[in-house]
Amino acid sequence: MADDQRDPSAASEGRRPGHEERAPGHEPPAATDGSDVRPAPGGFGRPGRPFRRGPFYIGLVGGLGLLTAYYGAQAVAGALNVLVLIFVAGFLAVGLNPAVVRLQRWGLPRGWAVASVVIGTLLMLCGGIVALVPPLVRQIDAFLEGLPGYLDALSRNEFIRDLDERYAIIESAKSVVTPGNLAKAVGGLLDGIGLVFGTLFNVLTVLLLTVYFLAAFERIKSGAYRFVPASRRDRARAIGDEILAKVGAYMAGALLIALLAGASSFVFLLVAGVAYPAALAVVVAVFDLIPQVGATLGSLVVILVAFVTSAPLGIAALVFFVLYQQLENWVIYPRVMSRAVRVTDLAAIISALLGAALLGVIGALIAIPASAAVQLVVREVVFPRQEAH
Repeated sequence: MADDQRDPSAASEGRRPGHEERAPGHEPPAATDGSDVRPAPGGFGRPGRPFRRGPFYIGLVGGLGLLTAYYGAQAVAGALNVLVLIFVAGFLAVGLNPAVVRLQRWGLPRGWAVASVVIGTLLMLCGGIVALVPPLVRQIDAFLEGLPGYLDALSRNEFIRDLDERYAIIESAKSVVTPGNLAKAVGGLLDGIGLVFGTLFNVLTVLLLTVYFLAAFERIKSGAYRFVPASRRDRARAIGDEILAKVGAYMAGALLIALLAGASSFVFLLVAGVAYPAALAVVVAVFDLIPQVGATLGSLVVILVAFVTSAPLGIAALVFFVLYQQLENWVIYPRVMSRAVRVTDLAAIISALLGAALLGVIGALIAIPASAAVQLVVREVVFPRQEAH
């Protein structure tokens, strides 16, 4: 009979007899005699309630967050040069990886493919150095040998003697040559030597890091994808592989365009009879790697050298480079880059300017593939998410 007298509403709602529903936050106090204390597994007891987030707690955590952000920014600023070297090495590894993959498809093991690509890159660098350094050394030797004759000619020049009589230029120059100024000049020379050795060290560091990144490229890529949740990993891998493919295709296309520019410049300079055609062709090819403005800068260097040789050669060089830049901008570049990256002209110019302002020449080199990667992420991730809401 007791079962028949239970509250039907309680039975229908699944409540036990005698159970009173309490509002949230009005739970009865826990028993203090230890009768209802069940130790958690491990024997350390149940965790207590979290601390209330009062003003002191919020201020303490906020202050710690600000200190962490400040010292983190200081650490990044202190290691900025090293981070830039690591970034450049990673970018080069991404650009060279397609060549390694192509050699692997031809049957070479990964290690031999990486070694072949690295050796080929070093040979290209050595070829450029061999083309540039000997003419530069010969020009410096010729200038030093002819320096006494230049000074004698200046001392016999009537215009220079007139200026010396009016403004005492020679006496002023002699007064500048003091032991203190000579010591400053020696210090500047030592700073220049240190800069040269520092640059060589940075180049070697980038080369070594590039080799390591190439050798462990697949492991690094797989490890990076593991930070993405498993439910989204396949899509993240597809987008990441597409970005890496675009970067590699852009670098291959940029190298091909630069080689075409250097080869055509070498043929023209050789036919025209301009001095040091190989060195000037290397200058054109290196400058042509810089997007938007590199081809113009390289051509200006060659045009100035041609004008120093003779005015007709300078005019011929000016006409040649104007015509070649039109051919490169409207025919070669679109055909080579059409399958690599699809970036509008406005986006390319803006990204190149921002990259040059942030990281100099390195930023200008990586600006266009970075812009292509951002456009891909926006098109595949941001826009679909916006359309879903």
